[in-house]
Amino acid sequence: MARRKGRDISGWIILDKPAGPTSTGCVNKLRWAFEAKKAGHSGTLDPAATGLLAIAFGEATKCVPYVMDADKCYSFTVRLGAATNTDDAEGEVIATSEARPSDDEIRAALAGFTGEIMQVPPKYSAVKIDGERAYALARDGEDFEVAARPLWVESLELVARPDPDTAELRMVCGKGGYVRSIARDLGEALGCLGHVLGLRREWSGPFDLEGSVTLEQVEALARTPDVDGLLLPLEAGLGDLARVTVNEAAATRIAHGNPAPVVATDAEFGEECWAAHKGQAIALGRFMGGEFHPARVLNR
Repeated sequence: MARRKGRDISGWIILDKPAGPTSTGCVNKLRWAFEAKKAGHSGTLDPAATGLLAIAFGEATKCVPYVMDADKCYSFTVRLGAATNTDDAEGEVIATSEARPSDDEIRAALAGFTGEIMQVPPKYSAVKIDGERAYALARDGEDFEVAARPLWVESLELVARPDPDTAELRMVCGKGGYVRSIARDLGEALGCLGHVLGLRREWSGPFDLEGSVTLEQVEALARTPDVDGLLLPLEAGLGDLARVTVNEAAATRIAHGNPAPVVATDAEFGEECWAAHKGQAIALGRFMGGEFHPARVLNR
């Protein structure tokens, strides 16, 4: 098997994704710019969506599941009075309504979309139906149903109402949330129909847009020594996890996948955490009764 070419670099780029490119396309552009051997992202944004896309290089890709499982914040605009086949402005209008809810009616309806809810992902989404992507089946005109799945919504609020046809909302939710489904279902609950006009991810787990970069900034430095100055350390993706500190002997044991005693920690028994030696993350795992039990060793 041929080895993948590229540099062995580890860390994060927090990209302020523009509307247009796919999340995978952005990853490929950054992998090329950094000449990185390995890269991935911690949660897809639709092509039309903008905002935070956390891209991991090298050993940071082992931290991606922890960022994907974390809460995320979205600001989005709902167009009231029309439903589309994609639940966003990219699709065809399939139904319209003259009804327009008041601000108070919208706020009252939002209460039904907080807490533990069941959500049906859009038919034009990447969920799998009998091994096929839903969007592929939808494009082929297939008749199918997407099963509802649980979603935790921490908060959902009306931010502004620029005009009777539009409502600006902000949502904090857990893993697997589809903003397009929220817009669709809210429109149905209000009896006016609805779809997403615009969507922006403001933060995801430990990352926010304050330290983000643009594609233009990366492209300007692509394949030069200066591009590495944009890279955040691997540890930046672990801000939501507890930390355990270990000594030299314990670090050696952990490097071989073995449990080891900790010197200090703020983790609770059984909690997921990361092990640090001399300030650097060396493994991901759990704290179990005075010992760190590695699940993923980081080859720094």
